[in-house]
Amino acid sequence: MAQKALYEETITCSICLEIMKDPVTIPCGHSYCRDCIQTHWDQKQRYSCPQCRECFVLRPILVKSTVLANIVEELKKARLTEPPAHHCYAVPGDVSCDVCTGRKLKAVSSCLQCVVSYCETHLQPHRDVEVLQKHQLVAPSDKLQENLCSLHNEVKKLFCCTDQQLICSLCSVDQHKGHETVSSAVERDQRQTQLKSLLLQSLQDKETDLKKLQQDAQDISHSAQTALQQSGDMFTHMVLLLEERRSEVEQQIESEHKTKLSQVQDLQDQVQRVIYELKRTISEVDTLSLTPDHNQFILRCPALSTLTTWTESMVQTEIRGDYEDMMRAVSVLRDKLQFTLREFKLPELEPCTREHFIRYAQGITMDPKTAHAKLSLSDQNRTVTHVDKDLGYPDDPERFGRWCQVMSRESLTGRCYWEVEWSADCGVRIAVSYRDIKRQGNFTECVFGNNDKSWALYCEKGRYLFWFHHVKSMVSGPFSSRIGVYLDHSAGTLSFYSVNGQSMSLLHRVHTTFTQPLFAGLRFNKSGDTAHFIKLK
Repeated sequence: MAQKALYEETITCSICLEIMKDPVTIPCGHSYCRDCIQTHWDQKQRYSCPQCRECFVLRPILVKSTVLANIVEELKKARLTEPPAHHCYAVPGDVSCDVCTGRKLKAVSSCLQCVVSYCETHLQPHRDVEVLQKHQLVAPSDKLQENLCSLHNEVKKLFCCTDQQLICSLCSVDQHKGHETVSSAVERDQRQTQLKSLLLQSLQDKETDLKKLQQDAQDISHSAQTALQQSGDMFTHMVLLLEERRSEVEQQIESEHKTKLSQVQDLQDQVQRVIYELKRTISEVDTLSLTPDHNQFILRCPALSTLTTWTESMVQTEIRGDYEDMMRAVSVLRDKLQFTLREFKLPELEPCTREHFIRYAQGITMDPKTAHAKLSLSDQNRTVTHVDKDLGYPDDPERFGRWCQVMSRESLTGRCYWEVEWSADCGVRIAVSYRDIKRQGNFTECVFGNNDKSWALYCEKGRYLFWFHHVKSMVSGPFSSRIGVYLDHSAGTLSFYSVNGQSMSLLHRVHTTFTQPLFAGLRFNKSGDTAHFIKLK
């Protein structure tokens, strides 16, 4: 192989990088394809070697390299006699021929009947011999030994429906005698049909889900657009109402202004007339006072009663120029509007990502006074384990006496979120409950979810059940050993989620009216069961 590589490197043209065709040698000793060097020089103004750059004054005469030409011919003949690609030797990762001795060739097919892999040469009998032609050939496989029975070293051709396993013909009359058996081909056909049907049904269901989600998206967008339009219309209407009230106030102020101004103007006119008369009279009196005839003065002097009338004030009441009452009314309206706007709060939407849920994280610790005697609390009362012995807790009216249950210290109102991680091989009820749930006695009403005072999600490997008022409902969803619980007390919603990493899937949601603060709770079935409240903050 090394000699062959050396030959190929020696006879490779450095211009076209292929094996030389009609090799020629130039004066500096380097060799090229005749056409390659001629084309190279045709494109240059001076003649030089592409490798060593030696320049020649005249265009060199090309001389055929007999030695290189012979090497090229030998290499061509060798390539014609090389085995085809499928006869190459097996390397790590390949399936090798089981028949080859020494260095094994790469297998091209495996026989399910012979349980042997063959190279092209050793596969030939399966192509030529009539009996072997009936054998089933598949792509090379290193899993053939799985088709052999470990007890009888025979090919497994049967399937035991009773034990759900592949067997050979000897197994069917021995360990699996009397069992229902079919050929592996029949079982494969049945499973393939069922699998295809299941996959097609799942595909159809998911396509239906996708259409529903697409419709939901359209509905959400339509609802949002409608809400934007309606809220915009309502705010516009409110602005119009304020503008109308403002216009009314302005008109009333203007009307009041004109009325009062008219009253003042009338009084001004009257006073001005009196002033004129008074000035005229004063002038007449001054002129009359110059006469020496007393009788004439008395006869022509104005009556004192008339003068008395002029001296009386003509402004009997004050005409006020302020609008305090009107401004007070506007101020009251402004204060009421500000108060309403401060109190106005849009309802918060339910979180949609785990990061958003964690904003409402509520630390949960269990209350030892409520713990059943066989429940052990640890990790600052965040971990609860069902043990097989009585722990000797003191009597307490708040302690659960018959059922292995415990409640939290924290009362839950507003928006709260917490997560519970439970051992996947146990059964646990993850619950919320009012404080006044029954604690003592053998009544099933004491169990979380078996009354109208508590709601519980029962988690067991492979299934979920929701319990309320002694009624259970099947819950479907992805299995997880971590459950998220979200409570919006004022909105009356309680939601349970399957949590896998940052992914959350809704399992069940309750819509009701909560009349009291709630408390988190756990209920266990058997010794060894455990659950832990995750510290999210």
